[in-house]
Amino acid sequence: MTGEPQDDCLFCKIVAGQIPATIVRETDTTVAFRDINPQAPTHVLVIPKAHYRDAAALAAGAPELAADVLRETRAIADQEKLDSYRTIFNTGTGAGQTVWHTHAHVLGGRGLEWPPG
Repeated sequence: MTGEPQDDCLFCKIVAGQIPATIVRETDTTVAFRDINPQAPTHVLVIPKAHYRDAAALAAGAPELAADVLRETRAIADQEKLDSYRTIFNTGTGAGQTVWHTHAHVLGGRGLEWPPG
């Protein structure tokens, strides 16, 4: 929860430019890139550049950065010309989190029924 880059973190390596990603937007505090296993026609991940394990840790440790991530989900939706979209934070293994660096999924471009499958 320190915000410091982690040597073993895939997303920290993307932020550092050590691993390639299809980056679609970047700010001083966030990076957005296409998911390598898209679940919808538009599937973009928005991450803080600082390392926080999950959304709960980000909200507790850096609420202003959490707001930046949420603001960027809207910017991505606008950039991708999505009339409607879903923003998802998976927090914990049971919720499907597999990369331990906070990330918001922005999904759109098709009908997204609720509850998700």
